[in-house]
Amino acid sequence: MQPSPPVQGAVSGVVTPTHCPYCALQCGMGLAREGGGGGVRVVERPAFPVNGGALCGKGRTAPEVLSSRVRLTGPLVRSRVTGGLVPATWEEALGRVAEGLARARAAHGADACGVFGGGGLTNEKAYALGKFARVVLGTSQIDYNGRFCMSSAAAAGQRAFGLDRGLPFPLADVARTGCVLLVGSNLAETMPPALRHLTEMRNNGGTLVVVDPRRTRTAEQADLHLAPRPGTDLALALGLLHLVVTEGHVDEEYVAARTSGWAGARAAAMAHWPEHVERITGVPVPRLREVVRRFCGAEHAMVLTARGPEQQAKGTDTVSAWINLCLATGRPGRPLSGYGCLTGQGNGQGGREHGQKADQLPGYRKLTDPAARAHVAAVWGVDPDSLPGPGRSAYELLDALGGDVRALLLMGSNPVVSAPRAAHVEERIRSLDFLAVADVVLSETAALADVVLPVTQWAEETGTVTNLEGRVLLRRKAVDPPPGVRTDLDVLHGLAALLGHGKGFPADPEEVFDELRRAGAGGVADYAGITYARLAEGDGEGVFWPCPETADAGAAHPGTPRLFLERFATADGRARFVAVSHREAAEEPDAEYPVVLTTGRVLAQYQSGAQTRRVAELNAAAPGPFVELHPRLAARVGVADGEPVAVVSRRGRATAPARVTPDIRPDTVFMPFHWPGEGRANVLTHPALDPVSRMPEFKVCAVRLEAVEAPAGPG
Repeated sequence: MQPSPPVQGAVSGVVTPTHCPYCALQCGMGLAREGGGGGVRVVERPAFPVNGGALCGKGRTAPEVLSSRVRLTGPLVRSRVTGGLVPATWEEALGRVAEGLARARAAHGADACGVFGGGGLTNEKAYALGKFARVVLGTSQIDYNGRFCMSSAAAAGQRAFGLDRGLPFPLADVARTGCVLLVGSNLAETMPPALRHLTEMRNNGGTLVVVDPRRTRTAEQADLHLAPRPGTDLALALGLLHLVVTEGHVDEEYVAARTSGWAGARAAAMAHWPEHVERITGVPVPRLREVVRRFCGAEHAMVLTARGPEQQAKGTDTVSAWINLCLATGRPGRPLSGYGCLTGQGNGQGGREHGQKADQLPGYRKLTDPAARAHVAAVWGVDPDSLPGPGRSAYELLDALGGDVRALLLMGSNPVVSAPRAAHVEERIRSLDFLAVADVVLSETAALADVVLPVTQWAEETGTVTNLEGRVLLRRKAVDPPPGVRTDLDVLHGLAALLGHGKGFPADPEEVFDELRRAGAGGVADYAGITYARLAEGDGEGVFWPCPETADAGAAHPGTPRLFLERFATADGRARFVAVSHREAAEEPDAEYPVVLTTGRVLAQYQSGAQTRRVAELNAAAPGPFVELHPRLAARVGVADGEPVAVVSRRGRATAPARVTPDIRPDTVFMPFHWPGEGRANVLTHPALDPVSRMPEFKVCAVRLEAVEAPAGPG
């Protein structure tokens, strides 16, 4: 890998404590600014409790994307002569964006303007983006790519506990529990520094059970690995609950004292007897009994879910079934036990709390709640009746582009690669009257824009993020961006002014955060007692929300590392069982498409790969897409390891080299989704939506495989 060129603003000998820009662990790191052409380099922060100084390859190489060789350094606009993107001044670029949005609004109404955000935006940016959509544009059409990540777990957590926080306990508690049921997570590749907590748990005598259709690097660490057919996690959870009941493991005292709705959930589980569940999932009954024995035999136990069970058209019900298992055995709200979601994106937790989601206002308030509207409107200085109602969810918004929605402002997302039915989404984006994209790099989506706005990234700006534990953290500016780059807050400030709102959109992140605290005060996700000064104290370990502001300034609220110890966040303080039943995927295999496709990530790349694909070391480790399939399936198709194979669904076709391995079910294939081009996995995926969370069914669709003749070599 070539060394990075010097980064603007580097000061020799200074180390800035900050956090990794990638996943929701938000691992602590330091940035050492070096003189003499050395740029910046990452140094460990061993005191930060989440990762203890450990970093994966993405974190170590994160400064590579700061280089002007790989990122945008000035605005681009679509030439009215050649049709290509050409350099422009900031004045021209912002003017074109304001003109495009205003033109759509004047011709078709406020909802003709759409706004699409990202789960990697800081809390300040997510807040300002939601406010900009509703106050400046007056549009209801705003959502974000976090809808594709953890929305099913969020919905299930809200209806069970009255509150959604990825982990209701610090991640370090995992090392001290007795049994972890890890469902649909390849933690060893998606969040490698977190694996140490599971390793420590096992070293302490605990049990790790992994549920995954593939024998992943994480499954290799497990004491017990269950490999159900993709899309059957709901039946699996119900079958385990059935055994909990029939084998006498229900914590009747806990259920009576701390829950409601048990009778309905119990009846639903009893309809899923073990042999029936074995036929659906492919998991043998003795394995089901062994899981129940280990989970119920431990004094403390947890269920942790990730995208596997969540990215389904029944993802909310699936997570509810796993929560029911926890509630029946008396786990949530007790030390070292309970249910948690391993949130994925860098600010996936905070990004869904402060208003860029279609149905929410800051503080995780509901947009349909009159009291919430009145509170936030007062902070914003507007009439509550002027705030639009809920809009479309992410995929529905993308599907409406070029129809009801004529202009789109997009920040921090790359749906051309990351959205389900991606080729269709690309067509909808191309049909827009106007598209503006603010991003760090020229992503596949940015390349289609009428205006591209180059914005700062993690090390070039200060802001807060909220990690998967609900720990609010301060990411500090370490270096100056290139001269032609501005922050997203600067962009929104400039656009608001051009559109007639000269006040209310400050560019200073601390000023925005202080307003966020006021807007969210008293809400579910209450940050009112958190300040930049508090977050900068000591080793910068952060503050767990909820953290309300206290009347006594001398006794600041300490934050809430562990939720539900005394009561749940429901009106009556009880957790709610939800009666759910298994149902088939939106698209089951058939004679024409006989194989199940599931998708996911690999260690060296991240999300749509827009940034990681620009790092030489990461590309060397994961240079391109592949199709993972079982030897029996490969033989049936007539493809050998390394040969190209086509995966075809009713929505598209993707081609990539075969990776033949016994570590996957014979009826299933796996593709990572980080790449565009011929290997773009999301041209295949199904856009069927969960009725509650509006999560698309990324993890299950029917496909067929076709051998592909390799191109002839020279001569």
